[in-house]
Amino acid sequence: MKPEPTVEPKRLEGPAGGAKEVLLQFLRLGLVAFGGPAAHLGLMQDELVRRRKWIDEQGFLDFVGATNLIPGPNSTELAMFLGQHRAGWRGLIAAGVGFVLPAFTIVLLLSVAYARFGATPQGTWILESVKPVVVGVIAYALWTLGRKAVRGWLTAAIGLAAFAVYFFSGWGELAVIFAGGLIAALVTNRRLLRPSGGLPVLALLPPALQSEALTEVLRLFLTFAKIGAVLYGTGYVLIAFLYGEFVETGVLTQQQLIDAVAIGQVTPGPLFTTATFIGYQLAGLPGAIAATVGIFLPPFVFVAISSPWIPRMRRSPWLGAFLDGVNVSALALMGAVTLRLAHAAVVDAAGVILALVSAILLIGFRVSATWLVLAGVAIGLLRYLLAG
Repeated sequence: MKPEPTVEPKRLEGPAGGAKEVLLQFLRLGLVAFGGPAAHLGLMQDELVRRRKWIDEQGFLDFVGATNLIPGPNSTELAMFLGQHRAGWRGLIAAGVGFVLPAFTIVLLLSVAYARFGATPQGTWILESVKPVVVGVIAYALWTLGRKAVRGWLTAAIGLAAFAVYFFSGWGELAVIFAGGLIAALVTNRRLLRPSGGLPVLALLPPALQSEALTEVLRLFLTFAKIGAVLYGTGYVLIAFLYGEFVETGVLTQQQLIDAVAIGQVTPGPLFTTATFIGYQLAGLPGAIAATVGIFLPPFVFVAISSPWIPRMRRSPWLGAFLDGVNVSALALMGAVTLRLAHAAVVDAAGVILALVSAILLIGFRVSATWLVLAGVAIGLLRYLLAG
């Protein structure tokens, strides 16, 4: 049987844009990016692939796969990949800053309120209406990208296996994704195998060392840079790192960590802006800035280094097949996360209606996912006011 063919993604379907365009688009997306990495992916796919034609679906999928192979916050790295693709290295910086800045600003304001009043502002009433909408957005992205990612019987089987292994076993995201990519590469190129052939390996850079002589602000920067350089998986893996670095050492209480994560959840953008909250509590505004820059700086470097290699991977029989396996495995994990999110988010008739209507409007009427999320926020505010 012939290997499944790989197709090199189109570079751009629309005219190339500038860094200002990239910045404005990701500022807007950052303001409505509720729901975690899977939801962020859905928003970017709808706005930048379907509506604005910055890149085709295969190129978008390859960037999704790449974000799962490097440490750091996946959705922020995807924004950087797309920004670099659209406007070069200036676009990379503009996309990263634009996507993170709204969340940083909102979390910083909430951190000030927390420090002054000693309580976490309540925002769960927004999520009650936004989460079902997010489920619809993610389901639409899965349907659209899944048709491109499943290239034949092999990728279909890998996707189903990845979903089952991740959902029903204790395997981590990285292990499932690498296994999917490796199986796709070996099966697709089985006739090309030679006894003397070897497999490439990836090495992680050692974490930065801390020194007691450093100031508190610099120590915060190095601590969060270390976390950003070695953290794989979803944003929730971050909680384990924060617990070890700050709670077990007595720097933060468990309640402070819970409040930090809660603020990260009820605000748009990446959960990694939890670092902003912790930095502010420990060292004020300089600490908030240092912690935020520290945790997001490594992803900027990783994306800048890896971005030129993605098209070259697609042209290689081995790496192209590996990328196919990674892509379909990443979507399978996204499907498993969506199923769990739906179980927690769609808990009543109103949630079911919001999720179904969102999916129908996306698929049948091509309504922007951004407007749907904003509508979810408005509905949440209305329900809160009526309940009060």
